[in-house]
Amino acid sequence: MKKICFLVDSIFSIGGVQRVTAVIAKALAKDYNVTIITFDSPSEKDTSIYELNEADIHYRFFQFPKTNHLKWKCCKIYSALYRKVLPHTKVTSDWYNHSSFPSEKRKALIKELNRGNYDVIIGVHASLAVRIAACKPQLGKVKLIGWIHNSYKALFDADSRYCIGSELRKHYEYQLSKLHHTIVLCQYDSKQYHFPTDVIYNPLTLKPGSTSKGTSKKFLAVGRFSRLHKGFDLLIEAFHLFAKKNQDWTLDIVGEGVEEELYRKMITEYGLENRITIHPFTNHIQSYYSDAQVYVLSSRWEGFGLVLVEAMAHGLPIVSSDLPTSKEIMGDFGLYYENKNVKELALQLEEATHLDWQGKSKEALEIAKKFDIDNIIPQWEKLIEE
Repeated sequence: MKKICFLVDSIFSIGGVQRVTAVIAKALAKDYNVTIITFDSPSEKDTSIYELNEADIHYRFFQFPKTNHLKWKCCKIYSALYRKVLPHTKVTSDWYNHSSFPSEKRKALIKELNRGNYDVIIGVHASLAVRIAACKPQLGKVKLIGWIHNSYKALFDADSRYCIGSELRKHYEYQLSKLHHTIVLCQYDSKQYHFPTDVIYNPLTLKPGSTSKGTSKKFLAVGRFSRLHKGFDLLIEAFHLFAKKNQDWTLDIVGEGVEEELYRKMITEYGLENRITIHPFTNHIQSYYSDAQVYVLSSRWEGFGLVLVEAMAHGLPIVSSDLPTSKEIMGDFGLYYENKNVKELALQLEEATHLDWQGKSKEALEIAKKFDIDNIIPQWEKLIEE
């Protein structure tokens, strides 16, 4: 039986990447020996999260050792030179790999990975994929796979406030190209990279609740309240414009995060306390999908809009920003508006209230079937067995 290792920042915490990783790991554990190496503290271990206790998965807890202060300062100086001054070549990229990932940290990770005698190691997220690429010469014949969960735009755009930034684009591409496979989440992103990548869509990660009846006159949006990502500020502003003409429909937003105070302030300023309700995250999100009539994705960017699949699995029509990944998931099904265009979003909210709802609901359910785990896991198995 082949031994598969997932290297993750965290598995015992709430998040979309954690949930998808858990679903894939559980499915692979039926036929493989699966280990998850996590940077979580051992005290955080809770296998009830994402029903991890339903599968035979092994867990290891890892932390990088500290780098001494003088060496850390020298590494920081070179890293700054690479970002701002030096030409971005393969050689300078390899040097940057050493400055951003000092030897004591690299040796500790190599020791941990070699301890498991794995056949396949999967680095979850771009940063950890690059880390295992740096370790490749010392890992023998292990198959190394990087699994990228952010969109290319979110990773490398100059104005990205979340991830890597444009000055490290070539570095990440040089390093990721050393892996045996790099998995991205949509065809559009695959075309942006300057080396071959593999596209595997994320699967539906929850068991759907009852199909919506389409009579509630409720819009629904779900996601973390992080800065300049899910666009709930844009959605509230657009709903304010929509609500000037429509007195019936309401909006439920389910999530938590740093921008919650901003959203509540906007709702109060627009006098929409009776029309927009913010709900905390719940393990029973299906009830919100079942109760909604239309789902709204207002994101500025997405690696893969898994909430779209979840919503369609409950029979919901979709209003979405015109992100490439949204169009790839839904095709002509979605009601699209220009990304960040509040007025267009308000118009599409109005359009959504006049849909042939029953017809769109049936179409949604059919599209969602494409993302069933039974259709996704053979693609993973193919990469593992090649």
